[in-house]
Amino acid sequence: MTEPRCASYYSATVHQESEYPALEGDHHVDVAVIGGGFTGVNTALELAERGYSVGLVEANKVGWGASGRNGGQVTGSLSGQDAMLKQLSKPLGQQDAEDFVWGLRWRGHRILRERVEKYAIPCDLKFGHLQAAWQPSHIDELKRDYDASQHHDIGRHIEWLDTEATRAVIGTRLYHGAIRNNYNMHLHPLNLCLGEARAAESLGVKLFERSPVRNIVHGDKPRVETDRGRLIANAVVLAGNAYHRLERKTLGGKLFPASLGIVTTEPLSLAQRKAINPDDLAVYDTRFVLDYYRLTADGRLLFGGGANYSGKATADVGAELRPRLEHTFPQLKGIGLDFQWQGMAGIVINRIPQLGQLSPGVFYAQGYSGHGIATSHIVSNIMADAVSGQLEEFDLFANMRHWRIPLSDQLGNALLSAGMWYYQLREKLR
Repeated sequence: MTEPRCASYYSATVHQESEYPALEGDHHVDVAVIGGGFTGVNTALELAERGYSVGLVEANKVGWGASGRNGGQVTGSLSGQDAMLKQLSKPLGQQDAEDFVWGLRWRGHRILRERVEKYAIPCDLKFGHLQAAWQPSHIDELKRDYDASQHHDIGRHIEWLDTEATRAVIGTRLYHGAIRNNYNMHLHPLNLCLGEARAAESLGVKLFERSPVRNIVHGDKPRVETDRGRLIANAVVLAGNAYHRLERKTLGGKLFPASLGIVTTEPLSLAQRKAINPDDLAVYDTRFVLDYYRLTADGRLLFGGGANYSGKATADVGAELRPRLEHTFPQLKGIGLDFQWQGMAGIVINRIPQLGQLSPGVFYAQGYSGHGIATSHIVSNIMADAVSGQLEEFDLFANMRHWRIPLSDQLGNALLSAGMWYYQLREKLR
């Protein structure tokens, strides 16, 4: 059973909707990709650019899941970077590990910018981002990241804002300082994903929608099977993240869905936009479970915040987020909410993206823990390298140690919720 797109601001403002056929019959390709989100689409695109024949199969529509529902912010906050650095310091050495992780933080930006320019993808791409200190006690940590940036080329794009300078660019009195990063971006993620799919199609990738995968057959010529067709390949990449139930024997208990909600207001007047966000920046704060927001191309406030770690959908996203929005911007009290929706992010306990092989030639990638746009483009590059036989970076991730809760996903979500409660309590006390 396939599902239509959720009724989001993004789906209401699509430039060109996807209309790919369902998979029927047998198709022979070099690589079969499962999942039509950022990871799947960009892995297919990168492989096609290298001359591989690729078939991509999506259960619903391209960009149907988190890739087409997220906050639209492209930042250098790499998921699990501290845990990653700790694990990589042994095989790489401390300095090389630091250099590797620092480079990863900004690689997705370069890939994304080049892709949008090369394929002329209309996705409302804008530059400028603010990471804002929620508590005075958060400033030291922010300043450490700012100081680190000044030893790299990225430093010329970054500036420190004190309390008054922060309030001059964001019309709220909640924050106590901020890092302004003019290299970070924000955009319309669904239009980006659909544009990348069109680019892949232009290079010969066969895309199939409304075709849930029922089984992966492993072997010398692995097969991806749906109800009405098969992709027969030399390699398979599973890129379904939080929305699939495939290969549970290996992948079960490693990744847990968290529901993230977003609302979008009615169009704001020019005066309202200038009052709350005169420089058109994307913003998120420094809490463990944070708020994030930005202005859309047509002048609405798109606002997300909180997370439901139970693995279940939130009953009323608007009712949950309106108080947070109005607390941030009291001047918008009572503003109309034209759109509200939610999507499932794939949360990993240690926050390190999970890359690996299920069997020779059958790869998987998942678990960006709410940092999906930039990270998925980085991972797609690494996955395309791995399929091409360049395994150095892939092996670094594949050898990462991860927690696994083998009893049930429900237990995993319960433990994850308890862990989030602990971190939020600790955050309030610091």
